Amino acid sequence: MHRPAATPRPFHSIAWLVWSLAAAACVELAPSPVYVTLVIGIAWLIVEAHAADGPYRRAFPALIAVGVAFGLIRVVIAALTTHNGIDILVTLPHATLPDILGGFTVGGTIESGVILQSLASSFTVVGVMAVFGAANAIWSHYELVQSTPRAFHELGVVITVALAFVPATIESIGAVREADRARTGGHAAKRGRVLRTALPVLERGMERSVALSESMDARGFGAGRASAVDLRSGWLSLLAMVALGGTFVALIGRETVVALVCAGAGMVLLMAAVISGSRGVQRQHYRRRRIATADWLLIGAALVTPFALGVFTAIGNSSLAWYASPLDWPRFDVLVALALVPLLAPLLLLPHSAPTAATPSPAPTDALVGVT
Repeated sequence: MHRPAATPRPFHSIAWLVWSLAAAACVELAPSPVYVTLVIGIAWLIVEAHAADGPYRRAFPALIAVGVAFGLIRVVIAALTTHNGIDILVTLPHATLPDILGGFTVGGTIESGVILQSLASSFTVVGVMAVFGAANAIWSHYELVQSTPRAFHELGVVITVALAFVPATIESIGAVREADRARTGGHAAKRGRVLRTALPVLERGMERSVALSESMDARGFGAGRASAVDLRSGWLSLLAMVALGGTFVALIGRETVVALVCAGAGMVLLMAAVISGSRGVQRQHYRRRRIATADWLLIGAALVTPFALGVFTAIGNSSLAWYASPLDWPRFDVLVALALVPLLAPLLLLPHSAPTAATPSPAPTDALVGVT
């Protein structure tokens, strides 16, 4: 018997993890703005259909906004530091940095081709942020921690706490604004609003951090000494990283055989480290949810899309990427668009029931106290 959830989730979090990785791979394999827009639209539909009302759902547009802000900063930096002398829009005062700082020129000619190309590449960042923002709003962080190998349980808890930062901040801002409106009788007082919001949000964040750290310390989180098994797993992991690093060096040197040998050795050593470390950790999972047939079907459907896009890349489909020179509209291929359809597979199985407004969702960091 599994513990019933307040909001029944039709798919396991591992299935959602594979779906998000497949969708992010699609953004990288088909970085054309047309297909990135389709992936963002798919992610938005999945959130509308599967995400429960709460701070994690409200964090989805915020993460997209963070991606947009990062992309705009990237565009500004590219426009000020990249110059090819083609399609010049305006010329600004410039300065050349010393060689120790790179020796490149800041300012000078601002070119339309550079701006458009950097906008297209920055849009892929927005697509990746939308994919993982959607997954963060849907999957169960508790299930993710349960599903990690026992050797990585502590790392999984730390990553889960980090993922809850944006939703927890959004939840705090909403609660502080409601309290501020209650004190002013429902009237918005604009004077000093930033200060009245920032200080309580920081205070709530500190209180939750202290509560979480006390909970983790009471459970002895990370307090054990390294055993012989831990040392063996650490050395295996180090050798695996060295072998995988040698793979990239061999690829740069165009030594294909050496790269394959290093990659194979690195994967074997990494798997041995995970197995060895997991066997050395005595940890029991409480009411662990198993991956069902529907989860395997979602995993299979999600993997179809990047495989199909990989085939299109191998045969040289020119619509997958867009370039600003020569300037032209992005091409649209119906077959590539149809290859993205399997990402809509989660819409075939919706949640059993929606959460009611009478049962507010807990704050993200409060819910994570029980994870440790």
